[in-house]
Amino acid sequence: MALLLHGYPESSFMWRHAIDALAAEGWRAIAPDLLGFGDSASDPPHTWERHVESIERFRSELGLERVALVMHDWGGLIGLWWACEHPDAVSALVISASGFFPDGKWHGVAQAARTPGTGEEMVEGMTREGFEALLRQNGSGFDDESLDEYWKCFGDLGGRSPRVPPGEALVRRHGHLEFWRSADFEKLERFDGRLAELGVPTLLLWGETDPFAFVSSAHRFQREIPGAELVMVEGAGHFVIDDEPDRCAREIASFLRRV
Repeated sequence: MALLLHGYPESSFMWRHAIDALAAEGWRAIAPDLLGFGDSASDPPHTWERHVESIERFRSELGLERVALVMHDWGGLIGLWWACEHPDAVSALVISASGFFPDGKWHGVAQAARTPGTGEEMVEGMTREGFEALLRQNGSGFDDESLDEYWKCFGDLGGRSPRVPPGEALVRRHGHLEFWRSADFEKLERFDGRLAELGVPTLLLWGETDPFAFVSSAHRFQREIPGAELVMVEGAGHFVIDDEPDRCAREIASFLRRV
């Protein structure tokens, strides 16, 4: 069983190619939408801790035992915390474009979101056009369908679902701030060395030009997790799964075939 956790500002839709590739290898794969993303309802507060708790509730309700955890961006921060608290439930790790270091530093977008007033202006003022421009500036793989799906975290649920009420849209947008403002990397000090102690096969899947989760983070994971394999995807950036979906799907499926 593979459990796939998406990043920001995406949704489970980002894993569609990987799910198909895993199914072809005989794997069952499940990709939930995080709270307030995609087709998942909001359930504030959307703090880091609350997202971690929601993953355990999801696993318990579905009766999942051990899972191979596949994570990107926020999904890594949430999933790795969950893995450290539930080591017996983890059979393998795939980490992409994330970090999990107590001395970590947030990038500029997150720093703005963590600043009172500035963050509110940023999320409340985001338009569909601005969202599209921002993502396409930072990635080459965003088509109209994926942009419609990812825009749902701002409360406009176009595409397959109806538009949500204005109040829900504001809750979703403020949920982004709740995560960022609760995500103090010092909280990870208690997990120092715990990823290595999991003792599970680990794949690191990175875009070589990632401007948010630098390649140095991938190398640090590789140093800290014994036996971790690193795959660098040439020409891809932070949104490596969207930039190179077929390549990433093959890498994930090939890795899990061997574990």
